[in-house]
Amino acid sequence: MTTPAIGYVHSTESFGSVDGPGIRFVTFMQGCRMRCEFCHNPDTWNMGGGTPYTADELLAEALSYRDYWGSKGGITVSGGEPLLHIDFLIEYFKKAKEEGVHTTLDTCGQPFTYEEPFFSRFEKLMEYTDLLLFDIKHIDNEKHKRLTMHGNENILNMSMYLSKINKPVWIRHVLVPERSDDDNDLMRLSDFIQSLGNVYKVEILPYHKLGVYKYAALNIPYKLKDIEPPTLERVENANRLLKVQDYKDYQTN
Repeated sequence: MTTPAIGYVHSTESFGSVDGPGIRFVTFMQGCRMRCEFCHNPDTWNMGGGTPYTADELLAEALSYRDYWGSKGGITVSGGEPLLHIDFLIEYFKKAKEEGVHTTLDTCGQPFTYEEPFFSRFEKLMEYTDLLLFDIKHIDNEKHKRLTMHGNENILNMSMYLSKINKPVWIRHVLVPERSDDDNDLMRLSDFIQSLGNVYKVEILPYHKLGVYKYAALNIPYKLKDIEPPTLERVENANRLLKVQDYKDYQTN
């Protein structure tokens, strides 16, 4: 008998409305390798924390809210970085699909690699994944390293692979003044997104400071303390340059 995979959960949200179509049960997994300067959940970074769940345990909790999902809702797994729990995700999403539940994965793609054993597991996960919310932090590799402490080559590779298999994606981009709101970079990002054939929605997420208090509590220096959220004009500019209006919202069947 196979031992069930264990996932370590930071927290859950019963009535999520911004992490995929409809009303969703959202799970935030523990652990992330990237150190995004704008991250508002640094308490999810440590892989050693969180509450252990089996897929059956988490799905039972999720299904208790099913009556509220309507025809478009379902489950979303976010983070931290959920792909660090890929074996757990495969079990969770497989069991969810057996129950007819719409599945969404919210990821920045950092763990992606074509190397084994990860890639075969990722292919299996995609069999049970209906939609990805895919964060592209920066199109420029060097600026991506400054912003997140990691490069973006494998992240862009994952984007292109998802396009190759025609897996529905919403692209998200956090707009941070002095970091990720340069017009030339936004136009490069737009060109890259347009080269993909599977993008149903593009979202600009304005940088905010709602998680700053967590840095103080964890005794972690906050690198963006002197940077304010973007103005409405800069958000509108980013929406225009990324041609947000050209992408039709993804709908469930």
